[in-house]
Amino acid sequence: MAHAAPAAPGRHRQSADMTHLSRGAYVRPLLLGLVYGVWAAFLERQMGPVDAANVFYGILCGLVFAGIMFALARIGPRMMREVHAAAYGAFGGIAVGYLHSLTNESILRSVVIGLAVAVGVGAVAFYRYYTHEE
Repeated sequence: MAHAAPAAPGRHRQSADMTHLSRGAYVRPLLLGLVYGVWAAFLERQMGPVDAANVFYGILCGLVFAGIMFALARIGPRMMREVHAAAYGAFGGIAVGYLHSLTNESILRSVVIGLAVAVGVGAVAFYRYYTHEE
């Protein structure tokens, strides 16, 4: 009696993981871009009335944030883990530093907060990529 040949280990799981990653690759940047855009529009408003320019600014900031995050999610796995972690660290630091600059605080304070976030995000990303390497 003939039997089916066993599949390569992990082959079935890989196809299931790819569908999960493709959904998450779109949903996560869109949701975080939405939050970032609303936050940027709120900070830009400076307690004044909401107008069309403020709404457009929030949409633009959210789209740019989501686009960069989507690109990092697609291109990042092909990078070395150190470069991948540095890219996420730089992205996180720039994003938070820019949001802080919208509060009309000192630019030096925005740079320091951005650098601190960049170092933290880069370290956490490197730890994650280092412990989950193939």
